[in-house]
Amino acid sequence: MENEVLASRILIIDDQPANLRLLEDMFIGEGLTHVVGTTDARTALDLFTAFDPDLIVLDLMMPDLDGYAVLERLKRRGDPYDFRPVLVITADATAEAKRRSLALGAKDFLTKPFDTLEAMLRVWNLLETRVLYKRLQALAPKEDLAPQSYRSRAS
Repeated sequence: MENEVLASRILIIDDQPANLRLLEDMFIGEGLTHVVGTTDARTALDLFTAFDPDLIVLDLMMPDLDGYAVLERLKRRGDPYDFRPVLVITADATAEAKRRSLALGAKDFLTKPFDTLEAMLRVWNLLETRVLYKRLQALAPKEDLAPQSYRSRAS
């Protein structure tokens, strides 16, 4: 399991270069070598398509295209039955930011400044879940992973 987690691909989207470097260094320091980052959220979807990440780490407050817009676009573009976690890391600690992010598909939420050990543990947990999802996907046809209500509509 550990090798599969370490082989995971992480896409970081944060407009602040210092934050991007901090996260990249943190992930690479833990042995995660497939890490790509961008400070321009407008390129996020192209990077998502090209890089096929296992985890997306997303800032909310960015110019041009904020994190909420990125979450909406990812939700529209992605497979609704694929488990592709998004971890939101933001300075906005309001309940509204948490609720809105989670409602748009984020799987976890951290506020800045964050404890690096806690952040890494959350990332590791999300990546382990992604690995387990991919194993399940390999064992079962995709239709079997869809909720029963979806399967009955498809037949």
